[in-house]
Amino acid sequence: MDIVDKVSDSIIKASTNLSEDKRNALKSAIENESNENASWALTQILENYEVAQKTKFPLCDDTGIPHVIIEMGSDRQITPDLISQINEGIYQGLNKLPARPMAVKGNSIEKIEQSQGLYEDPGLMKPSSFLIDNAENPDTLNIHFLLQGGGPEIRAKTYRVYHKRSFEIVINEAIDWLKDSLKLLGCTPSIPAIGIGRSHYEASSLMLKSMVYGNLDDLSDEEKYVTQKLNQTNIGPLGFGGNTTVLGTFIKIGNQRASGVRIVSVRPSCFVEPRKATLRL
Repeated sequence: MDIVDKVSDSIIKASTNLSEDKRNALKSAIENESNENASWALTQILENYEVAQKTKFPLCDDTGIPHVIIEMGSDRQITPDLISQINEGIYQGLNKLPARPMAVKGNSIEKIEQSQGLYEDPGLMKPSSFLIDNAENPDTLNIHFLLQGGGPEIRAKTYRVYHKRSFEIVINEAIDWLKDSLKLLGCTPSIPAIGIGRSHYEASSLMLKSMVYGNLDDLSDEEKYVTQKLNQTNIGPLGFGGNTTVLGTFIKIGNQRASGVRIVSVRPSCFVEPRKATLRL
């Protein structure tokens, strides 16, 4: 199987697969949920995942925007041919799903105004610019794929926080943002993603990397703290109430600079996310 086929399969896997850590988190939530309606909703969500994985059918009608993070060691390299193969694989994978046709026609202004309509070809939903990350192992070359839906993007936020030399102040500000956005999200339980960096670009990049590298089976104390605080909101699965507003939280903290502010990027992922897959080359 060539790289194009492997990328295509990875896109399909990201859209249809239930990761083991999320399966564990959903089963645990069902066992510990005291609200009858919330327990029913969680059971339906788990069953939906199982059907999607078995039939290779998208988890959600909003099949998302492809995002690519390349994790590369010092002994590996990225060639123009590899970039072309990744783009072609994404195109083929979106068509094989099939993804929902969402790419907008026209020039820059027409795309903003959506005045020329949409392309019928699902594969024309082009990925965002690739992000390259360092890997400790010199021989590593991993390509991570995320499919990012519109609902969480609408309710995401990247902004500065005056930290006053306190991590607690920074993280509690992020929690307050999430409390507001999760009320409006609809498709809870969420797995919020948080990136904290020096610039808006860096914070957003860290937020994406938290989704790629995060594992619900191995949450840090900080991730558990945010999870606990958000589960006290009683929003619950699909807004039904209960103690499972989030299944967990992913946080990635990067380099910081001498400054009175930290830039924080927060994304209240819906219950089908993170939709991710990894191709190891």
